[in-house]
Amino acid sequence: MNAQVLGVSTDTVFSHIAYQKQLGGLQFPLGSDRWPYAETASTYGIFPPTKHQIPFINDRAVFIVDTAGKIAWAKVYELRQQPDNSEILAELKKLALSGPFR
Repeated sequence: MNAQVLGVSTDTVFSHIAYQKQLGGLQFPLGSDRWPYAETASTYGIFPPTKHQIPFINDRAVFIVDTAGKIAWAKVYELRQQPDNSEILAELKKLALSGPFR
């Protein structure tokens, strides 16, 4: 479907390396939104620094960005909630059929 998965968080690069080792590796890259702190999360509207019990944690979210750089689909999850991969794949398939990933 001509898509790329990318994980982004405000954790440090060193934290990302440790996380990947803990999981035995990942099949997609991780990006650090550490400096300037949470700039990407803020741009995407998922950095409410007073929303969570632990301050300065961004929301967990999935964004599908089309080839024109526009957000084609988005969903915000509770911090402990695992995103539903089948739901995300279904959205990617719909978008692939409608054109933005051709």
